[in-house]
Amino acid sequence: MDKTLGVVTCASSLCHGSIAPWNGSLVSQNEYVVWSRLDKHARAYKLLLNEQSKRIAAKLGLAAPAHESKVCLDCHAHNPLQSKTEHHISDGVACEACHGGAERWIGTHTEAGNSHAKNLANGMYPSDQPLARAQLCLSCHFGDTEKYVTHRMMAAGHPRLSFELNTFTSLQPAHFKVDTDYVQRKGTVDGVKIWSVGQAVAVATQLSILMDPKRGRDGAFPELTLFDCHACHHPMADTRWTPRTTLGSNQGPGLVRLNDSSILMLYLILRQTEPASAENFKLAVSQLNQAIAGRGDMAASAATLKIQAQAAAQKLSQSGMTDAQLAGVALLLVDDGLNGSYSDYAGAEQATMALGSVVSLLNQQGKLKSAAEMNRGLASLRASLVNDEKFKPSEFQLRLRAIRPQLVSGITKQNAPKEQGRP
Repeated sequence: MDKTLGVVTCASSLCHGSIAPWNGSLVSQNEYVVWSRLDKHARAYKLLLNEQSKRIAAKLGLAAPAHESKVCLDCHAHNPLQSKTEHHISDGVACEACHGGAERWIGTHTEAGNSHAKNLANGMYPSDQPLARAQLCLSCHFGDTEKYVTHRMMAAGHPRLSFELNTFTSLQPAHFKVDTDYVQRKGTVDGVKIWSVGQAVAVATQLSILMDPKRGRDGAFPELTLFDCHACHHPMADTRWTPRTTLGSNQGPGLVRLNDSSILMLYLILRQTEPASAENFKLAVSQLNQAIAGRGDMAASAATLKIQAQAAAQKLSQSGMTDAQLAGVALLLVDDGLNGSYSDYAGAEQATMALGSVVSLLNQQGKLKSAAEMNRGLASLRASLVNDEKFKPSEFQLRLRAIRPQLVSGITKQNAPKEQGRP
């Protein structure tokens, strides 16, 4: 691990701290200003000082306040080993949290004739690459071997984690510009590839935690954040449970279902891009669900599925979707919902974010007849997700049904896939 030098090494007005973008420069040189003024990562540490964080720390019985506790700082700040840092923890999730410790590349990355490849060789993190970005972002927004938001933390008041790589990338204020120079140095990646790789990495990450005897359990119970929150968190009078056989296994009522929102997305992606792999994936998911229900070896089933998810992440990061595959994914996102796949909030949430990414790319490619109509349809879906505790699957399904004609007519005929399994 390279030593981190801190925001101060980046924030000079002659480096990345200019108030306004520079004309004629390879980079805008106002990156620090954009991050510090607009990016929530810059304020992540300050959240640990608010009353909610104080209450969470007290309920958890932490030995120190939230802003001094490693369990909080590992995600709310850049928190490397003390021997490897010269930065201020109060800077939050700062430059080197995403770009890598600058010890070796700080002096060379501005040299004439320097290349992006040389920066990477000197320790800069390849955050422009979908697979590496997914692994980095999910290390906080889902968890890794060092940090994880547990069910105990959520019970103490920590918000439910929700994440989708491309949506969150798009919402983050960009402190870079994808211009000709950027493309020459780093290439360009469409949002659907970022989404698909992110889903595969999310599945592999979830399964790693599920398999871990330390992180995957809490006393006699499994780590419940890996499962569908709303399977338990709903009124006793709410009897909306319905069977779901999308992935070849139907757990009966009373069994807590794995949070399979990203699994559903990856299965959908594979059906369009790797049909043979999709069948193997479906079988592996079915076996995992059976094991969770007490009919099989959960660790072995999770390990098999994790290997498949990791392989999918590699393949998806190396190739893009054809026009027909992209159009097919768009329709499957709707039709799977109409067939009952999104009966839980997390699945509906992921499907909505996915549709946003797919529709955006179709529009960028000029393959939608009416982007305005589709955006109104997406806004309707998002409106049904505003409050997870008031989510109504039947209402979400009705809104999906309403946008399907827009989607079908919106995709130009040369890109439309054959319709199969339409509900």
